[in-house]
Amino acid sequence: QALERNELFLHYQPKIDMKSGKLAGVEALVRWQPRGDRKLVPPEVFIRIAEDSGLILPISNWVIDQVCAQLKQWHSKGLEVPKVAINLSARQFRHDELKTFILDSVELHQIDPQWLELEITESALMEDADAAATILSELKLLGMTIAIDDFGTGYSSLSYLKKFELDTLKIDCSFVHEITLNPDDAAIAVTIIKMAKSLGLSVVAEC
Repeated sequence: QALERNELFLHYQPKIDMKSGKLAGVEALVRWQPRGDRKLVPPEVFIRIAEDSGLILPISNWVIDQVCAQLKQWHSKGLEVPKVAINLSARQFRHDELKTFILDSVELHQIDPQWLELEITESALMEDADAAATILSELKLLGMTIAIDDFGTGYSSLSYLKKFELDTLKIDCSFVHEITLNPDDAAIAVTIIKMAKSLGLSVVAEC
């Protein structure tokens, strides 16, 4: 009942360009604070339950609509937020109405789809690679960019990088937290950055 009770809200985590120090975008993160409770329910708890129960679909649609509304508000006030990233669950990514819902939301709030970036995990893409490639192509045609979330923790095969239309790789936080202390983590990060650069992809270090 969290949606009906207006207990869900979004935090926007900034993404900073390491060269310029300027805001490069933000990531929308859904949070849940039950009515009358000061403590938040950890996302690793309720997101998993939502995915298993199928409730992730209405929650994810709510997130998309809220992001579009927020972008409209920011831009109307002269706040230039380059792009907002939205996490897509595997269930939502495969849903037949994903493209339609996004189109309806951007039209309702009168925003440009190019302000949206969709984040998808490797495992979600590889459940049905051919179908995923078709879905990504359709979303890209709308003007949105595509990021691979938690890169480096999923499939060991890299062949999908040339199969799918991607824009960004997000280095998983497990490789970033000790990047200045652990030579192995540093080597992995450097390798991903070099590979992404050679493929014309952007890189986000998640922390």
